[in-house]
Amino acid sequence: MSDNNVKLQSENTRADFGKGWLIIFYCMIMFWFLIGYSIDGQNIVIEAFSGAHWKALGYASQTALHARLLDMAFYAGLIGVVAYFIIGRICVKIGARALSAVFLGLAGASYIYYGASQTVFSYFIGLTLVTIFINGAAYIGGGNLVTQWFPKKKGLANGFTTMGHNLGSALYVPLISALIGGLGMAAGMRVMGIVGIVVAIIGYIVIRNTPQERGVYPDNVSKDVYEAEYADMSSENTSRWTVASLLKTPEMWVVAIIIGINQLVTTGVMSQMVSRNIELGFTPTKAVFMMTVCALVGLAGSYGFGFIDQKLGVKTAVRAFLIWYIVALGVNYILNNQLGGYICVAMVGVAIGAAANFMTSLPASVFGRHNFDLVYSIYFPIMEIVLMLNYKINSLALTITGSLRGAYIVFIVLLAVNIILISVLNTRKYNLDYAKEDSITGKEA
Repeated sequence: MSDNNVKLQSENTRADFGKGWLIIFYCMIMFWFLIGYSIDGQNIVIEAFSGAHWKALGYASQTALHARLLDMAFYAGLIGVVAYFIIGRICVKIGARALSAVFLGLAGASYIYYGASQTVFSYFIGLTLVTIFINGAAYIGGGNLVTQWFPKKKGLANGFTTMGHNLGSALYVPLISALIGGLGMAAGMRVMGIVGIVVAIIGYIVIRNTPQERGVYPDNVSKDVYEAEYADMSSENTSRWTVASLLKTPEMWVVAIIIGINQLVTTGVMSQMVSRNIELGFTPTKAVFMMTVCALVGLAGSYGFGFIDQKLGVKTAVRAFLIWYIVALGVNYILNNQLGGYICVAMVGVAIGAAANFMTSLPASVFGRHNFDLVYSIYFPIMEIVLMLNYKINSLALTITGSLRGAYIVFIVLLAVNIILISVLNTRKYNLDYAKEDSITGKEA
């Protein structure tokens, strides 16, 4: 439930999603591909590519090519910023169902091309396309689906959907490692690209944009509850924002920066976790296994922080998450040994699922479901600019110090900044459904 002292029928902590479970599982699968294709899977793909090509491409060492590929990821992200604005506008036109399915299919096709790359340039093109398409499918398409289907139970729903992040880390990394090890980079990645295309086709057939298209109401409430406790979807309510008005709204920038920093840290830590654990003295096999353990622990974090979000409000959940994350990275930085690695893996595992929860939950809490497709089309590119700085931070840490350890202190400082930002943000300000609640309960927004 939100930060409200009165428990309304539309807000509770029961996972009674009804037909909405199909949306949850679909978004969970898209997050699984997101993590595998463009984030945690990079632990394996970068090592495979740099190990196979650093001599032929004229680099002094595998580490030098590794750092160069991290730079490529940064520039791929910058291109994505422009692309996400366009994708967001496409979502407004064609709906989240079509967008998510088409872009998941394109991500699968791009992953096949990516796996066949032989040069830094073709690697860059493949990574750019994969990153753009899978983020468009999972976050822009999936984020809009979750907000329309679960406007008040978004915290709890995201607690389940983002388990796909953890399962991606736990299962995709060893899977792609085995496929690349057994079949080679091109054939191994081709297998997973085809799987993504198949899921996209199934998703297009079975998914719908709104619960009303399935004959039910948001959050699986009854018609009476919906009419009493939710703001109507009148044309005035669903067209209340323009691009210009959103860009002039301070809360848009604050929300994008907060989530951007959260994702910067999470992507920076997870995309290089195997490499960092090897630095701490673990064998490559053990390092991959620890990442799997980290992700499985994170299943509890996804649900746990989703429950806190639903029960105590997104502001409380975000603050708790930030403090937890700072402690986790601080242990890794200060101890700088295998013990610190073990502790950090367990704590970061809890944090990574929570970080994904807030990607949709925070902007949905502040702005609500009305005109959310337009809100998300502006929020996501701004957030992505911040997120992509993680590759520069990791690359500079490797180049300057030869280690990823220095990046952790930067991450800790950024998380501390976020504690200040979330503390001053009104997390209900433009949400019309919350305003309807307040008119019933008499609570001041």
